[in-house]
Amino acid sequence: MRIMVQKFGGTSLATPEARSHVLRHIHRELQAGYRLVIVVSAMGRKGEPYATDTLLDWVDVQGGPLPSREKDLLLHCGEIISATTLCGLLAGESIASSVLTGAQAGFRTDEQFGNARILEVVPARILDELQHKQVVIVTGFQGQSLNGEITTLGRGGSDTSATALGSALRAEIVDIYTDVNGILTADPRIVEDARPLSYVSYTEICNMAHQGAKVIHPRAVEIAMQSGVPVRVRSTFSDGEGTLVSNPESFKDQQDGIIDRFVTGIAYVNNVTQITVSAEGRGHRLQLEVFKAMAEHAISVDFINVTPAGAVYTVFDSDSTKAVSVLEDQGFSPKVVNGCAKVSVIGGGINGVPGIMAQIVEALTEHDIPILQSADSNTTIWVLVTKDDMVQALRALHTKFELNRL
Repeated sequence: MRIMVQKFGGTSLATPEARSHVLRHIHRELQAGYRLVIVVSAMGRKGEPYATDTLLDWVDVQGGPLPSREKDLLLHCGEIISATTLCGLLAGESIASSVLTGAQAGFRTDEQFGNARILEVVPARILDELQHKQVVIVTGFQGQSLNGEITTLGRGGSDTSATALGSALRAEIVDIYTDVNGILTADPRIVEDARPLSYVSYTEICNMAHQGAKVIHPRAVEIAMQSGVPVRVRSTFSDGEGTLVSNPESFKDQQDGIIDRFVTGIAYVNNVTQITVSAEGRGHRLQLEVFKAMAEHAISVDFINVTPAGAVYTVFDSDSTKAVSVLEDQGFSPKVVNGCAKVSVIGGGINGVPGIMAQIVEALTEHDIPILQSADSNTTIWVLVTKDDMVQALRALHTKFELNRL
């Protein structure tokens, strides 16, 4: 049995016109001989009737904040509406399908309501249904705990559902349909000459997703990478092939493969605050006191540089006031730079290549953009700039590495 997993997001299901494109993609793959497992998100975005955020707003307006368990009960309704709507449309096309909730599809999770982790996927019922029907529709974003509680997987949970099913079913490929034609070298809303990428490695897209790219959730990529199932990110509204995400070895025969480029893309995270804490005679205990205090107050830290002279790190702007107050209560006098942005230069070819950092510095210096902080890994170099400089920094780096020519 040739199995393909297709995932359709909220914008792909929001309107009759969009749903007609979904049906076209389903027909094409059925004609190619696949049995399809289709994962769906709730329809539309905030403000539209059945969107996840709309359901949350409804409860807040009509009553009070729900306990986390009951909130998950509410949130799983949106995907059920999407799934049954699609089932009805397929019946109108004489395509037999069945709908399974996350629990019925075999998703077993922990009991962390609102952000549950998948413990295992037992797809026996899906495989049984595929013996009799061409299509099985699964509600994304949800599962069931070992105690029988309905759970949701958090933001990007439908992507995670899709790649987890692709792995459990040993699918040939997982197609993630969205409203953009694949993965681009940068955010096209900021970098006008951003170009689509034909091929990206798991590691590269995982880094891009973690550093602000919104096309696919990093948890979904990590699951696909562990099992080796290839993923395509495609547009619902075209027949383009989109971007193939797989191991670099899969691209060796491609002339524009990732093995021939150093830098793949530029990403960003904005609305962060840089905090610098000087040792002030406390020596190496400063690091313990600072980061323990952040952890105890549930403040997420990032972009960490530690030296004998002190510690430099970032928090989200929304946490900055709290973070400063905590540090001052500890007797520190932190230096704070609000309104920063973390810009990431990402590429599987960066490791071991001299001159990448020099090009970054050159590009930013040419535009009088100061670097507040930097760090690197095997596949990513990060620089911290002010939010006012972010747009120019993204454009300058995109041009410097000739990503507009891919």
